[in-house]
Amino acid sequence: MTKHGAGVLYVVATPIGNLEDLSPRAQRVMAEVQLIAAEDTRHTRALLAHFGLRTSLLALHDHNEAECTPRVLARLLAGESVALVSDAGTPLISDPGFNLVRAARGAGVIVSPVPGPSALIAALSVSGLPTDRFVFEGFLPARPAARRTRLAELATETRTLLFYEAVHRLQEALADMAQTLGAERAAVIARELTKVHETVSGGTLSELVTQLAADAAAPKGEAVILVAGTAQAQSRAADIEAERVLRILLGELPTKQAAELAARISGARKNPLYAKALEIAARK
Repeated sequence: MTKHGAGVLYVVATPIGNLEDLSPRAQRVMAEVQLIAAEDTRHTRALLAHFGLRTSLLALHDHNEAECTPRVLARLLAGESVALVSDAGTPLISDPGFNLVRAARGAGVIVSPVPGPSALIAALSVSGLPTDRFVFEGFLPARPAARRTRLAELATETRTLLFYEAVHRLQEALADMAQTLGAERAAVIARELTKVHETVSGGTLSELVTQLAADAAAPKGEAVILVAGTAQAQSRAADIEAERVLRILLGELPTKQAAELAARISGARKNPLYAKALEIAARK
């Protein structure tokens, strides 16, 4: 039941890089509320200054959320409205705020989303991996043994897997994924999304491990790692094998005949193989 006379807790998404992504509604809400509960007040103060906003700030992060939640809730129940923001993206998605939102809802305070940027959805939308069904795992365990154990539990997951990872653990996390999920599993790394040095790199997990090791420019911030589900990985492996057979046959047979025979040998569909054969022939 909604508490009469209480304020509103707005959960406000903020830019993950490009400040132009802060919506007009988010700007209005942050200007009108009596308080902004921010993961890092220094970061949010810079954001507010960019838009000429001077709303009061309160730090609410992983280390003080339990302590701060009663204070913020008291202000909400007294009729003040509060905006909850994280450093970047949508609050609560691997960011603080869960305790506050749960307490506010439990007390009958209206909790209203102000949607906007989210690194995981942005990465998924440009990954080229299936988007109809996916699972977000957040950050994997930092300890190698625990990380590999969690990855082993996900090895049979058929949905596209999404992870956040800190830059200093990116190389070892990818290596563990290649070892545990399969070196030929299709994957994507999205870094610096919406920023000047935005990169979205795709390939197999083993290819991405090699690419990252050879990357002279040290990446910054956090990355989103996306990995194909197991059924998708099997499908990709089958496609790779069918193309391998096709290339061998093209060395001995006409294009159409090679495609037909490759389809019979591999079990793949003939028309896509014929299209691939024409593509290969055109490159010669």
